[in-house]
Formats: sequence, C-alpha cells, structure tokens
Amino acid sequence: MGDLIYKELCYKLTGLAYEIDNTMGFGFEEKVYANAFEELLKREKIKYAREVYYPITINGKIIAKKFFDFLIEGKIVLELKCGENQYKNVCKQVFQYLKTSDLKLGLVVRFTKDGVFVKRIPNLY
Repeated sequence: MGDLIYKELCYKLTGLAYEIDNTMGFGFEEKVYANAFEELLKREKIKYAREVYYPITINGKIIAKKFFDFLIEGKIVLELKCGENQYKNVCKQVFQYLKTSDLKLGLVVRFTKDGVFVKRIPNLY
C-alpha cells in the first residue's frame, strides 16, 4: 500500500480541527466552525478558498450546482459537519466532488458531542 496522499497537510488540518474542538467544544452551527477554521487557516498561512462552487456537467451542460466548504491549497476538499446527521451522505457527496473535480483527497470533519472526527476520502479513480 502506498503513502498517504498529502500526509503532512492532512496532519496539520486535523490538528486545527482538534484545536477548534478543544477551544469551542460541541454545540455550534457549521458556519461558526467554518469561521473558526478559516481564522486558523489564516493564522497558519494555509492557502484556501471557502464555499467553492463546482458545476456538474454532461455534454457541456450544467445539470447541478454544488458547493463545498473549503478547498485547501487547491488540492484538498474539506467539508465541516456537526453531529451525526447525514454523515454517510456527506461522505458520498465529498467523493462526488472529488470525481467531478479530479482532486485526489477529501476530508470530512465532524464536530460531535463525543469529540471531533476526521475522515479521509481518497479519490483512487
């Protein structure tokens, strides 16, 4: 089995998620966690884009319009979620983002009452 994709950057992002959880804990809306994540990305001088639009097309026609929370350094899709709701759907959604964009890695960061959880979703296709 090969090396992890973007290993060092993922460790850094995971550390930021834990920092947010240790500082704020559970109970906020996704937007609040996204604002906190954005502040830490700025502090760490990590390049990012927030609420990134991507169209799903067929034969040059847009058939769906989607957004993901962050694009980190032009290579990692990052989605933030609160609680357990729709977790499997979010993982599937991130994989769809990856397939559509040809990006190689997504991270789903969940803030729950039991702590923060980070799921890596590689695009191996």
